[in-house]
Amino acid sequence: MRDRLDTIARTALAEGRAAGAFTCYDLATAYGVVDAASEAGQGVVLLVSPSTATRPYGFALVRSLRALADHAAVPVSVQLDHASDLDLISRIVEAGADAVLVDGSKQGYDGNLALVLRARELLGPDIVLEAELGRIEGDEDVATLIASDAGQLTDPSQAAEFVRQSGVDLLAVSIGNVHGTYVGDPVLDHARLDAIAATVDVPLVLHGASGLPGDTVRRTVASGVGKINVNTELRRAVLQHLVEAAPAALEGGANLESVLTSWSDVARRQVLQVMEAFTAP
Repeated sequence: MRDRLDTIARTALAEGRAAGAFTCYDLATAYGVVDAASEAGQGVVLLVSPSTATRPYGFALVRSLRALADHAAVPVSVQLDHASDLDLISRIVEAGADAVLVDGSKQGYDGNLALVLRARELLGPDIVLEAELGRIEGDEDVATLIASDAGQLTDPSQAAEFVRQSGVDLLAVSIGNVHGTYVGDPVLDHARLDAIAATVDVPLVLHGASGLPGDTVRRTVASGVGKINVNTELRRAVLQHLVEAAPAALEGGANLESVLTSWSDVARRQVLQVMEAFTAP
């Protein structure tokens, strides 16, 4: 069943956990994600990256994800991730996305706020909006090496005013988290996260969870993170499986269906493993 992203996140927080949000480049992965969420009995978010959304098949993929969400046994939201192009945002919402991370984090506070307000005016009140305050470094689609101190950290003194002015439904924070692969041991600023959580009344979002120790993730959930985005861990698991499965499939008569079925199962198992760390201590 499809549900609002903010409702999924608030429900997770009420149950002492965070909702998982997983980047899906294809339907086989998405099916595995929803299958894992159904097994766990938890709501989940299917993320679509802007790079995927701009592909020739992007519109059709979002429609397929929307159909998967509508018929799921658990609450599912389809979210366009890290988008700043209002035309793209409009088209992907038309295709079936019910939530958007409107990302103006590279435009400074005023530019960020202005972009979110334009998106709200364009999309209306029924589309859930997430924004990022501060700047999380790295590439969402490629696991580049990034240091924890590479981004611009979220200023707790700005958080409440930004949420009030923008009317966003969720707020993504920069506390030392990055997209991609961490250089050395990741160091998150938990005191900063606690200070942000104390000033806002919307669920917080942690991006760049791949590679974080389970105890670190659980601590962020205890501080009010209601949604956690995962890409690298899931993508690596799928790619590694394809490297191993493709030769055997070719030798067995090029059976693509068997690869797709096992592909979904690898995604399911990886998502279940990742979600184990999403419950507060």
